[in-house]
Amino acid sequence: MTMRKLGTELGVEAMSLYNHVSDKGDLLDGMVDAVFAEIDLPTPGHPWRTELHARAVSTREVLGRHPWATPLMESRTTPGPATLRHHDAVIGTLRAAEFPVALAAHAFSIMDAYIYGFVLQEVSLPFETAQETTELANAIMGSFESGQYPHLAELTTEHVLAPGYSYAAEFAFGLDLILDGLDRLHIGSER
Repeated sequence: MTMRKLGTELGVEAMSLYNHVSDKGDLLDGMVDAVFAEIDLPTPGHPWRTELHARAVSTREVLGRHPWATPLMESRTTPGPATLRHHDAVIGTLRAAEFPVALAAHAFSIMDAYIYGFVLQEVSLPFETAQETTELANAIMGSFESGQYPHLAELTTEHVLAPGYSYAAEFAFGLDLILDGLDRLHIGSER
């Protein structure tokens, strides 16, 4: 993205954009902040697991709408008010649940690594529908000899090609694993 291309897309001169932003970095900061503003905030004082689960689902949905944002989410050095409010609410939810500061930091980090990583993988997949999944799986498996990759073939035929399979369901499974682990650590930190 360049300021010139953005100006052309908006039907204005690129120089007029500088009446609103100081440079491309300022524009990117604002774009990331606008994405953070769309994510549902957790509420400190409410059950932490429920709040972080809802926040994870919301983050995934928002980043699915804005796949360009995922690589930028934590890379900006001038976070805006929505970004700061978001981070503070996540940390506040964990701290209100009596997570020690270090465990709150670990929880925030692992949650975002999982969510952002899942979204990056999900939007990069070369299929969207069950039919496309089946066609791709059959094409890949057809490219190697029977028995050549037995574990991959087993996973594909017994899981991926099973009726009702959806890659999106893997998100909930992984999220529950993380929340279960955080719950155990949290309970252990109270002793």
